Amino acid sequence: MSKYILFDTETTGNQDDDRIIQIGALLIHNRANIEVFDELCSSDVEIKLEAMEVHNITPDIIASKPKFIETKSYNMINKFNSSDNFLIAHNISFDLGMLEKEGFENSYTLIDTLRCAKHLLPDSPYHRLQYLRYSLGLFQKEQEEAQKLGITIKAHDAIGDVLVMKLLLSKLSQLVREQYPNSDIMEILTHLTKTPVLMKTFKFGKYKGENIEDIANRDNGYIKWMYKNLELDEDMKYTLEQYLY
Repeated sequence: MSKYILFDTETTGNQDDDRIIQIGALLIHNRANIEVFDELCSSDVEIKLEAMEVHNITPDIIASKPKFIETKSYNMINKFNSSDNFLIAHNISFDLGMLEKEGFENSYTLIDTLRCAKHLLPDSPYHRLQYLRYSLGLFQKEQEEAQKLGITIKAHDAIGDVLVMKLLLSKLSQLVREQYPNSDIMEILTHLTKTPVLMKTFKFGKYKGENIEDIANRDNGYIKWMYKNLELDEDMKYTLEQYLY
């Protein structure tokens, strides 16, 4: 039977040199058998102040902790590293990139709940995990779920985010059943993860909230400028390319 690993990391920052300092994960064997992993780890990379501001992890908290590659979480992720199993995260490219910095070579089938949410909830103005937590009413179920798993919910905490992600995954699975009847849910989520999203509106910038196609017709120079000068995610790059080539 396939294993499902939902995970989230907190890091020293979001630059190329940054590393993992906390990991939260749920290893789902089946509905009745779920293992919880919640570990802090040390790093030789200094924690950036901007990162501390978000997750409140300071150098003294992790000073005596093991390195990430010495954690139970890392051993568990490596143990089940097979295409028969699923590795799941919200914006998985970031968290997987952090694992790869530690020497991890992925063989899992990947599911990105962020990409899937963009496909399945196209009219949602935002797809950030915390936004969906409230817009979909997931917060109403999280205390009961946390109690079942023995998890304490804290803001900007890796295991707390994984708990929300578990509830989001259930909602996305429900949407797959509705939008893709008689299909295998995990196959659809895997397919959606691999498929770039054609974005409808700008989420930032001077045209925030406006239709991208309208702006491409009215101010194509801005589209070119964005594509050339800004650090864009894969979906926005894909969207702009539709109006450039």
